[in-house]
Amino acid sequence: MRLLFTILSVTIAASAGAADAGKGKALYEKHGCWQCHGYVGQGGVAGKALAPKPMAFEAFTVFVRNTNGPMPPYPKEILSEADLADIHAYLQSLPAGKDYKSIPLLNQ
Repeated sequence: MRLLFTILSVTIAASAGAADAGKGKALYEKHGCWQCHGYVGQGGVAGKALAPKPMAFEAFTVFVRNTNGPMPPYPKEILSEADLADIHAYLQSLPAGKDYKSIPLLNQ
């Protein structure tokens, strides 16, 4: 069991290293992630915020594959490990929003 976990961890890490944020954005939109989590992962009524600091890739993968809450699980037949790595890379690439104190109109 420990060997299987080690192999799985190495495979997941390798997938994350070759990730493409551009492909991840397209997959995020294609699979409807934006409908609950917003176009830039900011979260909404139906889904939690995913960006600008997404959870670790390993936790992200386990959650997406095994969720039993309102979000359906996504098996490998729908989202491959590479797809998940790309989506995670997209979420990591999103910058944090500006601090409201730096927006003049909001400080009048």
